[in-house]
Amino acid sequence: MAEAHQAVAFQFTVTPDGIDLQLSHEALKQVYLSGLRSWKKRFRRYKNGFLTGVYPASPSSWLFVVVAVIATMYARVDPSLGMIEKIRCHLPTNGYLSNQSESILSGLLFSTGLWIALVFTMRQTLKLLLSYHGWMFVPHGKTPTSVKLWMLIVKIFSGRKPLTYSFQTSLPRLPVPAVKDTMRKYLESVRPLLDDKEFQRMQALVKDFELKVGPRLQWYLKLKSWWATNYVSDWWEEYIYMRGRGPIMVNSNYYAMDYLYIVPTPIPAARAGNTIHAMLLYRRKLDREEILPISLQGTAIPLCSMQFEWMFNTTRIPSQHSGHEFNPYVLIPVRAYVQFQSHSGFRDRYDAAP
Repeated sequence: MAEAHQAVAFQFTVTPDGIDLQLSHEALKQVYLSGLRSWKKRFRRYKNGFLTGVYPASPSSWLFVVVAVIATMYARVDPSLGMIEKIRCHLPTNGYLSNQSESILSGLLFSTGLWIALVFTMRQTLKLLLSYHGWMFVPHGKTPTSVKLWMLIVKIFSGRKPLTYSFQTSLPRLPVPAVKDTMRKYLESVRPLLDDKEFQRMQALVKDFELKVGPRLQWYLKLKSWWATNYVSDWWEEYIYMRGRGPIMVNSNYYAMDYLYIVPTPIPAARAGNTIHAMLLYRRKLDREEILPISLQGTAIPLCSMQFEWMFNTTRIPSQHSGHEFNPYVLIPVRAYVQFQSHSGFRDRYDAAP
């Protein structure tokens, strides 16, 4: 209990002479440092969100546009074709600013709007460039000049020093295949498994689905593809990861393997410590979004990096429906998982899962 009392930031005792208040400077220092670290993380999160939101541009490009517009104004050249003067006429200054200050403020507003328009144009251009898929069908070692030129333009519009999630808003949406193509591929996949009579019956069922139920389901799927960034990811997480009863490790995903050609030590505890240390260093870089986005090897073509979100601080626990069946696993933070695991009934419910 003495250690617990020392950890308290302040203590007080009631005496005949009054209240004796004792402050623990070390505890207050730790409280201050904890709050400081929290605000640093929050500031870093906001900063990374802003940098990702304006990528492939950067805040320095905004400063360049502002300086260029103000410089042309002082050179008696109007780069806005009259828009700066219109903005100046609609400023709610009510005479509190001088004419020169109003001109600078109008130029600042115009240059900021111009910079935002340039950022939007660059992102849409990059999205259109990444929508081209002809490079996938180029034979290895025989890249035509048109594809090389396309890759060069993609590299130019990809910007410099991207963060982990910088390309997420520039990636094209996953296209919805036509019902006819899906049915054709389905028949090709089941043909080796069926005899002629069963295959004819399957063809009839596919034709009936394509004419009746398929178009309506296809419309729902297209509607979801317009609303969601990826119309497959949530179903994939639900039915592949959450509803599975087997462990994710080994059966589905390998997180880390202590497999090195150079063995620094044969002691298992030391090797485990090295692995955990490397994991935590990697997690620190991931929290700061310092991990480079995934791209195809040898190219500047970015891939989706959203799988990094589920790499740390998540696990699965069984939950229950209103009936007697277990609900799909849900992802919760590790801290809540540890608290929940300490509950006496957790193991019994977990062992009862089918």
